[in-house]
Amino acid sequence: MTGTFDAWVGRTESATDVVSARQARQMAATLGAEGLALDEGCALPPLWHWMGWLPETPMAGLGPDGHPAKGGFLPPVPLERRMWAGGRLTFHAPLRIGQPMLRHSTILKVAEKTGSTGRMVFVTLGHETHGPEGLAVSEEQDIVYVAMPETFVLPPPVAAPADPAFSQPVDFNTVRLFRFSALTFNAHRIHFDLPYATDTEKYPGLVVHGPMQAMMLVQAARDHAAGAWPARFKFRGVRPLFHFDSVHLTGWPAADGAQSLATVIEGGMTCMQAEIGWQA
Repeated sequence: MTGTFDAWVGRTESATDVVSARQARQMAATLGAEGLALDEGCALPPLWHWMGWLPETPMAGLGPDGHPAKGGFLPPVPLERRMWAGGRLTFHAPLRIGQPMLRHSTILKVAEKTGSTGRMVFVTLGHETHGPEGLAVSEEQDIVYVAMPETFVLPPPVAAPADPAFSQPVDFNTVRLFRFSALTFNAHRIHFDLPYATDTEKYPGLVVHGPMQAMMLVQAARDHAAGAWPARFKFRGVRPLFHFDSVHLTGWPAADGAQSLATVIEGGMTCMQAEIGWQA
């Protein structure tokens, strides 16, 4: 299948956007990130640049899942389910609230694999985001496409380590999911349309956004580290997280002063794995 999409590898696009102080305050209210300086000109908290470059697809251009219809910049992979599987980021300089951000994007790789759920196609995007102080964030983003299943099957469980350095409870209820979808203009129906999520995509509940889990893990780690600024961050989803799950944001010491992070549900199972390294 992937040979069909070789022509997409190396494709590029560029776009400029701004995250306003109002957007930042609304995201803080959604994530429960109190006490941050969010006036115009302040540093945009890590990962919050994901509020930029939101889709402007008209209703007629949406697919049945609420995503923009396939094609355009991304290859039209003929598998029904699309998810943000993970990513890797390096932070070079701050982005600023209310100031332009320029993002250069490149399709780095398209790879096909076969897993427990069948055929999967991974598309890896590279983004370089520049702000008022030059290159601010280098990022790779992994998108995975899979076929729509007939029934929901959990992936193999990944147990979280014992004795975390911190463990913070968080409620990913339907209101929080709606707010995050609105702030990121994400119309993917698995996050807000329960009949669609359960009847069509065969999930047992609404799916918590991977980017929101990542943003809340970074914020929890920064709170535990007295507001330190990350040098790098990587994350990977290993199990879907649902709106009814009892969740903790957790962290453990890792090598070279880094910290391992995870969203952990009741029973000690990991949903998102992550690692953060700090600037000197």
